[in-house]
Amino acid sequence: MQKFKRIFLIVLDSLGAGELPDAEKFGDKGAHTLRSVSMSDKLFIPNLRRLGIGNIDGLGFLGTNESPEGAVCKLSERSNGKDSTIGHWEMSGIISPNPLPTFPYGFPAEILDQFSEITGRGVLCNKPYSGTKVIADYGEEHMRTGSLIVYTSADSVFQIAAHEDVVPLEELYTYCRQARGILTGKYGVGRVIARPFTGEPGSFTRTSHRHDFSIEPPALTMLDALKNAGRDVISVGKIQDLFAGRGLTETHSTSGNADGMSVTAKIAGEDFDGLCYVNLVDFDMLYGHRQDADGYAKALSDFDRWLGDFLRVLREDDMLIITADHGCDPSDDSTDHTREYIPLIAFGRKIIPNNTGIRSTFADIAATVCEALGVDYYCEGRSMLGEMTDIRVHLRERAVRAMSDSYSPYSGFRVGAALLCGSGRIYTGCNIENSAYSPSLCAERTAFAKAVSAGERDFTAIAIAGGANSVIEEICPPCGVCRQVMGEFCRPEFEIILAKQDGFELHTLSELLPLGFSL
Repeated sequence: MQKFKRIFLIVLDSLGAGELPDAEKFGDKGAHTLRSVSMSDKLFIPNLRRLGIGNIDGLGFLGTNESPEGAVCKLSERSNGKDSTIGHWEMSGIISPNPLPTFPYGFPAEILDQFSEITGRGVLCNKPYSGTKVIADYGEEHMRTGSLIVYTSADSVFQIAAHEDVVPLEELYTYCRQARGILTGKYGVGRVIARPFTGEPGSFTRTSHRHDFSIEPPALTMLDALKNAGRDVISVGKIQDLFAGRGLTETHSTSGNADGMSVTAKIAGEDFDGLCYVNLVDFDMLYGHRQDADGYAKALSDFDRWLGDFLRVLREDDMLIITADHGCDPSDDSTDHTREYIPLIAFGRKIIPNNTGIRSTFADIAATVCEALGVDYYCEGRSMLGEMTDIRVHLRERAVRAMSDSYSPYSGFRVGAALLCGSGRIYTGCNIENSAYSPSLCAERTAFAKAVSAGERDFTAIAIAGGANSVIEEICPPCGVCRQVMGEFCRPEFEIILAKQDGFELHTLSELLPLGFSL
């Protein structure tokens, strides 16, 4: 069943949320893009804070919000990579176990010989290089000889730089398409990128006419599923490049963040049924790679300012998702991407503000988007929609997560509880055993003790999950003592949500405690 009519998925390119556990393997130990950006006095993001960005695990330094307006989490990358192609593919449902090929020592002669033969032009550089430095070092020779500047980076890219007065844009794009045709199999880089520039020797500057020519995704993505189901799939920015144009019904190229935000606002004023998928590339291209933390912070502040207006135009059946595709820490020792978690914020009138924790894959985004739009699509991601729109489902998930905190060395049976108060706050609890069994605490009573000691007296519902080794085997109803504690503080219609493997049973307190006593 379709629950939303329009979804805006906005990717703030490279806005990483801290190193992943395997970051050291990628040379990115200690990387944290958002922390580096937060150190700048140029950062002012009241709207992102209002939605709850500081409530995401590990991002409390941005400022937590007791009453956030959005649902938040952070997601781990399962794919073996840290670039835009791999990141966008994973959030669209494809997990890539093998990295796309990189060429730290340049491209082999057999590739460059084919490229020169097809284009009729020579090749300069053929090394990993900074995009601004390569045109400073090779731009004059390029203008004199007409040879193309070919370079790469730590990412899976084949980049071609050329002066617009020497190689017209359409000609450069043709060369990129020809390179794309050569770069297949073991040489199948993620992207061939046109990098046009202008200016005179000593003052060359890259233009906004960059264009990416990506390898096609190896399997069906959420974009394919949505399009095949008759939904609109609108791309803004380099989304069309990252998916080689596949699965899209409408495309909008942009010249940078400001243009991308303007186009997105215009689309929000139109009627469509499906997904608007946006990439704002300046964070990565202009600030992350160039180690400009202040510029990054200002760009994020500009987005936040735009966001305040955009939130007001969202409709009843709209969902906004703000996320990233990888990191690019502007304060580390490298100009390359960084292996990081990504943040996620979801907002809409049907969205329940909450924190869904740390997710195991970016593909949870694809599962969520497709379920929200009522489209069947199988991927390894797990939808967050229930937690974001159904408070009972959310409480069940919180109770399941609370099981991991259980102290149960004697029984080995873990129990978690999540208690919803009338104030909207949720208190979790776990069972805490003692060698003298009688003083042991049940998860339900732990949650109530935390809530009551914080001044709460109005309670709406509690979810309870239990099982050996943190695996839910059957429902775990509250014991008699816990039922009596509930009778002390709760009304007869108080809801008790008992987690099952594939959902939950719902009961009221009056059903489970029909003859409770009181003074």
